[in-house]
Amino acid sequence: MARQNRRLTRDARYGRYVDGPDPLAPPVDLTEALDAIGEEVMAGYSPERAMREFLRRGGKDQAGLDELARRVAERRRELAERHHLDGTLQEVKELLDRAVLAERKQLARDVDIDDGDRMLAEMQLDHLPASPAAAVSELGGYEWRSQEARADFERIKDLLGREMLEQRFAGMKDALENATDEDRAAIQEMLGDLNTLLDAHRRGVDTQEQFEEFMAKHGDYFPEQPATIQELLDTLAERAAAAQRMRNSMTAEQRAELDALAQQAFGSPELMQSLAELDANLQSLRPGEDWGGSERMDGDEGLGLGDGTGVFQDIADLDELAEQLAQSYDGSRMDDIDLDKVARQLGDEAAVDAKTLQALERALRDSGTVKRGTDGQLKLTPKAMRQLGKALLRDVADKMSGRQGNRDLRQAGAAGERSGATREWAFGDTEPWDVTRTITNAITRTAGEGGSTAAGVHIEIGDVEVQETEARTQACVALLVDTSFSMAMDGRWVPMKRTALALHTLITSRFRGDDLQLIGFGRHAEVMDIEQLTGLDAMWDKGTNLHHALLLANRHFRKHPNAQPVLLIVTDGEPTSHLESSGDVFFSYPPHPVTVALSVRELDNSMRLGAQTTFFRLGDDPGLARFIDSMARRVGGSVVAPELDDLGAAVVGSYLGSRDPGGRGGHGDSFWGGRGSWAG
Repeated sequence: MARQNRRLTRDARYGRYVDGPDPLAPPVDLTEALDAIGEEVMAGYSPERAMREFLRRGGKDQAGLDELARRVAERRRELAERHHLDGTLQEVKELLDRAVLAERKQLARDVDIDDGDRMLAEMQLDHLPASPAAAVSELGGYEWRSQEARADFERIKDLLGREMLEQRFAGMKDALENATDEDRAAIQEMLGDLNTLLDAHRRGVDTQEQFEEFMAKHGDYFPEQPATIQELLDTLAERAAAAQRMRNSMTAEQRAELDALAQQAFGSPELMQSLAELDANLQSLRPGEDWGGSERMDGDEGLGLGDGTGVFQDIADLDELAEQLAQSYDGSRMDDIDLDKVARQLGDEAAVDAKTLQALERALRDSGTVKRGTDGQLKLTPKAMRQLGKALLRDVADKMSGRQGNRDLRQAGAAGERSGATREWAFGDTEPWDVTRTITNAITRTAGEGGSTAAGVHIEIGDVEVQETEARTQACVALLVDTSFSMAMDGRWVPMKRTALALHTLITSRFRGDDLQLIGFGRHAEVMDIEQLTGLDAMWDKGTNLHHALLLANRHFRKHPNAQPVLLIVTDGEPTSHLESSGDVFFSYPPHPVTVALSVRELDNSMRLGAQTTFFRLGDDPGLARFIDSMARRVGGSVVAPELDDLGAAVVGSYLGSRDPGGRGGHGDSFWGGRGSWAG
């Protein structure tokens, strides 16, 4: 048994895991993808398009579809510019020239040849046609004196036969080098049986048994080992179509030369007849292949018929990959990309990049990040919104962390702030234990009772101390965001959405007792959920209806009479529209006095409801600055004029300060003076 185990261990082989996803592969990191997709969605792209754009661009350390497509185009251009198509003709001409030269030498040195025969042979060699095909045909009955010349001439026929077969069956050229008459007869028999099988299939009378008999007899000629006649057809038709495209790409003179030479293949026209029948069967059975295409090939490296067919297959592979990488057809998926073709044409590194992109798309779809709605379009799920919001909140925390007076967002919670003091636990307490004080009390008590702690410390109820917290007031928050066309036009659309999502995430995850309402106001105002706001397309209607937005905010405050109202207004313009009693929207620019008066009246109502108001002024318009400053002074509010990338931190900081007036996050800490300005 031990010897058997050692033998099994010695014979073990390890390779790539190919049956589905690698179970030991690390999970795909969606952080970068989700951030990028979220940015695109907030900029107005659909989630479907946003995901496609990320896959197209790739990540910091990940090539995207565009980079792979560039490599495909570069590889295709390289193939077309490197080669020309008369490689076989050139090889035939070289063999012919060598044979003629060897024959001339033999005629010159052989003294036993009759002078008349020598003169006649030299005249025939001197007047050979310029066309290699015509020369080969004329020398078909020539009696060679030189054994070397005869061998080279026979090589021409052998070369043509192998090239013709290589065009249809990859690898045949090398396999038939130095072929015997028996080898050629076996090839002819295989072609006859193949045409019989294909003809039966074309007429619908073939059977699987007939195919299996054919493969049992001739399977060595098909290294792909097709399991069905359909697979056999796919392999043959793909290569035959590439051979036809190569022929289409030749000049008329090149085609005529090859056709004439082909009659000399293996010294028998039967081969060409069988191949012509094969081509006809394949074109009939696979009309969808590209039989009519062509390429311009004007490089320096000559291609033989077999190698040229392989190059044209490579070009077809590259064209197919280009289409797959474009992902521009209906129902396209990353899984459509043929990884084997990517590896074959671009190398293993490119295949790894493509596989990673496939895994990214699969993870985005399968992880609950995106889902397809009833309208057939992809949408970001609530889970994705939470992940994106957390990322934005971390970004906000990073911006705030270096500013004096900031509170740590990680310590914020709905239950209250820790005061730093502790007290003995009492029945009903829900505050967190102070573990250090509790264990210290247990050790002190055990030592005072004369006991030992060697066997461990036993905690009793009297040892437990809890951390005291200060009660937190519930807040009722209204975030009013300007959705007028100027916000989109001046690049403020995405920062506005990022700000709303960061604040929404903070409140829903850390301050669950608070109630946030998001209100977008352009020509009119609307209460929005976070998914609606983040997916909102740019609004090109003119109008800044602060009056309507304040009406909705005050309604929100009245629904929560026991909560602290917090009013946060993000805008880049003076109010230019208001809601009339009829429900119609009135618009006027410059702002109409009635519009301003109605907006001021609703702001006064917010003040009477106890709202702590902060304006976030975007832009450098002096008129807007004067107007907002006067509005803020009227209600005892504050004004923040942050730069766009500081907007999220400004709003979150103001919210935290409104919940703790005079504390570390309050308005009194003017910590925005670095890149924006604080006034109030």
